[in-house]
Amino acid sequence: MGLLTVPLFAFVGALGATLTVLGVSRIAKATSADRLVLAGVAISFIIMAAANVLIFLGDPKASHTVVFWMLGGLGLAQWEQLSYPFTILVLCAIWLLKNTNQLNAMTIGDETAATLGIPVVRFRLVVFVVGALITGVMVAFSGIIGFVGLMVPHIARMIVGGDYIRVLPASALIGSIFLLWADIAARTVMAPEDMPIGIVTGLIGGVFFVWLLGRWRA
Repeated sequence: MGLLTVPLFAFVGALGATLTVLGVSRIAKATSADRLVLAGVAISFIIMAAANVLIFLGDPKASHTVVFWMLGGLGLAQWEQLSYPFTILVLCAIWLLKNTNQLNAMTIGDETAATLGIPVVRFRLVVFVVGALITGVMVAFSGIIGFVGLMVPHIARMIVGGDYIRVLPASALIGSIFLLWADIAARTVMAPEDMPIGIVTGLIGGVFFVWLLGRWRA
């Protein structure tokens, strides 16, 4: 239906998945961060299963492009498409940076944030909507490049501390550099074939989280 509808439908899909995770977590009374992540993983598997059914029933000639997109890569991105993700990124980044104090307060706990005058439920919902908007639009043009959003903020906190006024720009910088090097590796490891970046980031991200779990135990 046109290029503009790609990020629009991607945002609708990401927002729908986010609201589904919130609904499941509320039904299961999963208020802690780890249970919220588990709810997200469960919904992710269900949605991925539905996507695989569509691929299985769809046009075999188009399945290669769809699978490449599901693994993530920058090979299909075009310069004329850059204005859409760039605009969304700038607007959402401005909003996040303006609300770093509230984000810092939310990390302490809902009760503490509420005593500081923050409408916890509404603010968390807005943050999820902003996150869904960024994620949906970016994934619409680059595909699913896993582990970058999970791994890079941990690295940023190790370097600059836990204040979001430093974590957000540091995560953006470190994440972009990491993604560029992952793209370089994906293009050179199996040259002249263009390996999906999601394979590289998934491998590095899995090793990183194994190391992170060992570090927490120590």
